[in-house]
Amino acid sequence: MKIYDYNGKKNISGNRIREVRLRRRLTQEELAAKMQLEGVLLERDSVSRIEIGTRFVSDYELLVFAEVLGVPANWLLRGEEALDAGAET
Repeated sequence: MKIYDYNGKKNISGNRIREVRLRRRLTQEELAAKMQLEGVLLERDSVSRIEIGTRFVSDYELLVFAEVLGVPANWLLRGEEALDAGAET
């Protein structure tokens, strides 16, 4: 299987996941625990790798990240734009 990168990263949502996690004052470990409570088995190191772009994010993981962080899933896919007031819940 070919591993693809987009602009040198394996996902485009990691920066946004990190941004919202920090705004919510969650540690990577706390975010991983919230994901696990929703049925997505992630460890802290997986959250770290997602945030720095060295790990893929599956579609179901993206949906649960959006739910846990309280942002629209498609907002997580918009790359580098800053979090606007309308996206926070």
